[in-house]
Amino acid sequence: MLYNSLKSMILSVPSFIEKATISKNVICIYVKLNHLIKLMFFLKHYTNTRFKQLSDMTAVDFIEKEKRFEIAYMLLSIRFNVRLIIKLRINELTAVPSISKIFPSAGWAERETWDMFGIFFTGNLDLRRILTDYGFEGHPLRKDFPLSGYVEVRYDSAKKRVVCEPLEMTQEFRLFDFTSPWEK
Repeated sequence: MLYNSLKSMILSVPSFIEKATISKNVICIYVKLNHLIKLMFFLKHYTNTRFKQLSDMTAVDFIEKEKRFEIAYMLLSIRFNVRLIIKLRINELTAVPSISKIFPSAGWAERETWDMFGIFFTGNLDLRRILTDYGFEGHPLRKDFPLSGYVEVRYDSAKKRVVCEPLEMTQEFRLFDFTSPWEK
């Protein structure tokens, strides 16, 4: 059943798809950036797919790769009881077209992805911080973001307010050797 669904999709829009796989009863399709909007529209409205629900959207940072970010869109076809993951690979300077006109719930997920990874979505009308503070610098889920952050936020009882100060390390950052002496 799943193989036939995948084969039907690939035959319908072969130019949109880079690669397609099936793993653990989930179809995964890698799409080219310039075909993302057309593929999403097709998957939502085509009679044999009907992926009407965007369940989730996120990104992963593979810092060592040329196209370091992989965006994943999780779709659900309630009519056919099939899940689909659409993946898109981009570099850190590439802007991704927003799919919020096709799936309105994508607006929120795109804001989270912008806030955490710094991936810009063109066409999203409300692209602002959602999980971090407005004055926050950087994007915390990037692999090159420092582990300790840039500033320390604490409540100052003398000033009766929250203050942001440059981070001061009380001890030198150490690298630990986790190899067991018995396994040498």
